[in-house]
Amino acid sequence: MTASGVATATEPTKGRGRSAADSANAGPPSRAVTPPPKLRRRPVLIAAAVVAVALGGALGAWAWSSASSTQSVVAARTAIERGAVIQAGDLVGVQVGVDPALSPVPASQSSSVVGQRAATDIAAGTLVTREQFTAQVVPPAGSSIVGVGVTDALLPGEPLVPGDRVRVVATPGAQGDITDTAPVTIAATVVGVHSDEVDGVTVVSVQVPSGVAAELAARAATGNVAIVLDSRER
Repeated sequence: MTASGVATATEPTKGRGRSAADSANAGPPSRAVTPPPKLRRRPVLIAAAVVAVALGGALGAWAWSSASSTQSVVAARTAIERGAVIQAGDLVGVQVGVDPALSPVPASQSSSVVGQRAATDIAAGTLVTREQFTAQVVPPAGSSIVGVGVTDALLPGEPLVPGDRVRVVATPGAQGDITDTAPVTIAATVVGVHSDEVDGVTVVSVQVPSGVAAELAARAATGNVAIVLDSRER
C-alpha cells in the first residue's frame, strides 16, 4: 500500500509534462510577413519616355546632318560696287549650310572670281554667286551710263531692277505746254537704282549708246523727264 502510494504521489502528470516541453521548444511568437508593394505601371509615363527618346534621336540626327552638310564658300568681305574689279582682299571663305537653290562659288575656286567685274552691287557679308560677276566691262565699249533723277510720280509703280528695258521720255515744261509732235524718247537699259529718301528723288542709272548719252544727260538735268518701263518678256 505504501509503495503504491509513493509511486502514485511522485509520478508526474502526463498532461503537465507535455505542456512544459512544448513551452521549452516553442520559439518566439510568429509575426505576419508584409508582402512587397506591387509596382503600378503608368502607360502615360512610358509613352512620354518613348517620345522623349525618339525626339532626342531625331534632334541628334538633325544636328549631325546640319554639321555634315556645311560647305566652304566665297563671301564678300567688303561691299563691292557694280562694275568694280574684284580683288582678293574683297573676298573671304565662310563655312555655312547652303540651300540647294543657291549656287555660291566654292572657296576652293575663289581665284576664278578675283579679277572679274561685279555684275551687281554685292553687299558685305553676302555669299558670292556666279551671277554676280562677269568678265565684261560695264559699260561695254560704245555705251555710256547716265544717271536720271526723277520723283516717284515720274517712275513706274513697278519697282525697276537691273536689266529692265525702259524709255526716258521728255515731258512738257513747267507751263504744261503739249505740242502735236511726238515726245522725244531715248531707249535705255537699267543698270542700277538708288533712292534718296531725304530729297524724294530716285536716281536711275541707265545704259545707252554713247551717241545719245549727252542729249539724255542734258534733258535729265532739266528735270522734265519720265521713265517708262517696257515689257519684261524676252
